[in-house]
Amino acid sequence: MAVPKRKTSKARRDKRRSSHWKLEAPGIVACPNCGAYHLPHRVCKACGYYNGRKVLDVKR
Repeated sequence: MAVPKRKTSKARRDKRRSSHWKLEAPGIVACPNCGAYHLPHRVCKACGYYNGRKVLDVKR
């Protein structure tokens, strides 16, 4: 049975695992109505439009 010859240091172990928990930046799209940036498939906070329809009343 194969046995490691030396102890693997924490730094070497963590370097190997560093790519397992990479975070991705969320996709941001421009609102077709007002041009403000927001997350896709969500109501625009600037103008209150979603999918070409007024959904929220936004106080300015």
